Amino acid sequence: MSWSELEVELIVADYFSMLAAELADENYSKAEHRRTLMPLLNNRSEGSIEFKHQNISAVLINLGQLYIRGYLPRYNYQKILEEKVIDYLILNNSIEKKFKLYVDKVPRISGQHNFNKLIVNAPAISAVSEPPSAYNRNPIKINYLEKEQKNSKLGALGEKFILEYEKWHLIKTGKEKLAEEVKWISQEEGDGAGFDILSKNLDGTDKYVEVKTTTLGKETPFFFSRNELLFSEYKSDKYHLYRLFNFEKGAQLFIKNGNLGEICNSFPISYKGFF
Repeated sequence: MSWSELEVELIVADYFSMLAAELADENYSKAEHRRTLMPLLNNRSEGSIEFKHQNISAVLINLGQLYIRGYLPRYNYQKILEEKVIDYLILNNSIEKKFKLYVDKVPRISGQHNFNKLIVNAPAISAVSEPPSAYNRNPIKINYLEKEQKNSKLGALGEKFILEYEKWHLIKTGKEKLAEEVKWISQEEGDGAGFDILSKNLDGTDKYVEVKTTTLGKETPFFFSRNELLFSEYKSDKYHLYRLFNFEKGAQLFIKNGNLGEICNSFPISYKGFF
């Protein structure tokens, strides 16, 4: 049964109440929210409500905005959901202040890391053949997903974390001498190298590591430069994307090796015009 306009408005408002709490680091219960919504939504199942919340995550990601990290984005949503999310952002523009505070903050990272449980499987590449559909209106002009990644303090903490992990991994496997050769290139030489860390494989060959860090979830899009893309093509066999996610709330990592143009879906989002 199709969702009515009122039902969509109710679930969008509920999603944003949870998102505001999450951005402010306040406790809330997703299950309690679902159960409260059920009698207001023609007694739809908890599974149906959760799926719609995941659709809302997808709408926000396509808009370049923050989302609830516990709700895996599902992109097969109806146009009315997109419209109601945008309506909500227009009518409740104070949410942007919460986005800004969240992405500008200094992350609070524990000094103790359990590297043994750090790595997880990379997400499967979805069957996306075209970029997200264009929006006729987007009330928030700043892409806060990209802005979070450009938080220099977050980026530096993520790179330092991976630097420590690479050394730990080499030492753990009896390669102490190789661990001494690991270099933080972006700190020592600047951001123009096309990668962040020069590490070593167990056989002593070079490993070029590009670190992309987010405090959000595993499926959060990441952003890369043309220079990073070209370097990943040039050194594709030795190039490794380290995607560090949930960085404040129990960091996890997945790794993909190869050309950035092939190991993920990617779409151009800016252009250079000249005469």
